[in-house]
Amino acid sequence: MKRIACFIICLLLASPAFAADAPANQITIDQYMYMPATLTVATGTKVTWVNKDEIPHTIVDSAEPKAFRSAALDTDETYSYTFTKPGTYQYFCTLHPKMVGTIIVADAK
Repeated sequence: MKRIACFIICLLLASPAFAADAPANQITIDQYMYMPATLTVATGTKVTWVNKDEIPHTIVDSAEPKAFRSAALDTDETYSYTFTKPGTYQYFCTLHPKMVGTIIVADAK
């Protein structure tokens, strides 16, 4: 009986439901997508992108002049940017232009 209980506990601990969630201000790059594709944050928030794909990706502001632009990120590398002005920021990957995302920055209350 103890073996069964131990086995069940080990299974539950290994379950993804118990894995730590990604931080609220983090965007994961995986399978040629930014996830979440749209993120809403308060002014002054630092957003971090982490590349989980096995190929490089970039994060580049679509506007001119560009507010932010990362170098190519390899697997598990990160890029962070602090959004100091409210607005809607659309971005893309220069290596894979169909990869797009949006950051909505609202005034902190």
